[in-house]
Amino acid sequence: MRRFRRLRASEELRSLVCETRISKKELIYPIFVAEGENIKSPVDSMPEVYQYSLDRLSEVLDKIAESGISGLLIFGIPSHKDELATEAYNDNGITQCAIRLIKEKYPRLLVIADVCLCEYTSHGHCGVVHGSEICNDETLPLLARMAVSLAKAGADFIAPSDMMDGRVAAIRAALDENGFANIPIMSYSAKFASGYYSPFRDAAQSAPCFGDRRSYQMSCTNGREALREIADDIDEGADIVMVKPALAYLDIVRAARDRFDVPIAAYNVSGEYSMVKAAAANGWIDEKRIVMENLTAIKRAGAGIIITYHALDAAKWLEEI
Repeated sequence: MRRFRRLRASEELRSLVCETRISKKELIYPIFVAEGENIKSPVDSMPEVYQYSLDRLSEVLDKIAESGISGLLIFGIPSHKDELATEAYNDNGITQCAIRLIKEKYPRLLVIADVCLCEYTSHGHCGVVHGSEICNDETLPLLARMAVSLAKAGADFIAPSDMMDGRVAAIRAALDENGFANIPIMSYSAKFASGYYSPFRDAAQSAPCFGDRRSYQMSCTNGREALREIADDIDEGADIVMVKPALAYLDIVRAARDRFDVPIAAYNVSGEYSMVKAAAANGWIDEKRIVMENLTAIKRAGAGIIITYHALDAAKWLEEI
């Protein structure tokens, strides 16, 4: 009889034969930067997550720098929004100013700049709108302008999340033409139209004012299509590909890891975070244990980069292991 329990008898033995280990350097923490002054506004649906103005941004940046994680994913919230998302590619926009501040004061932190129009449009959709149609090809030049503007500000990565067809190629061409051939693209390649995003839309103030995003984000039913999306993004120039959300789509993470020889990222999204926080607040679960189990599952499925709102807590807990 095999006795698997021989290697489970003590913490030291379990650690010795551990197959999946998470490093702090694999974690990325999302932040929200709002235009204005003296803002530290709590996101009601995301406990312990805040919108920060530039003058208070150091409050969270200090924690990120001290945590030992690799860096942050930045989302900007402008005070002015319009149909063409002009603040998205304003070189003096809120996100661009925040990136310059971060790179000046915290140069070793990796800054991943989300590229999407939804936080900047008056209608809340991720592309140019004509009537009720979200227009693909008309959106690509605006995404490219946004990517170049964020690269000029000092972003280390450009991360398109809009799910327009062909946007990686358009962004890659624009970056190369403007002297940013060495700036990598982390593409939200398999981004599903998910109910797990609801708290994020509170945080980023980006809910669409009509309809939904199912005409451009992927159906949760389609795994093979996700792999085609990933393949196309790699062909167009993506250096890292992402699956979003993470926990409900671990099969996609695993399939991508098995098929593609590029770094794989997974986004442990707002709804996944908020459900854990709510259950923990009610005493129904052990928060630390559940968070570390979830992150381990994401890593075990094949993600080498994990974007998560749990990153700062997880970094502390990893020091205790």
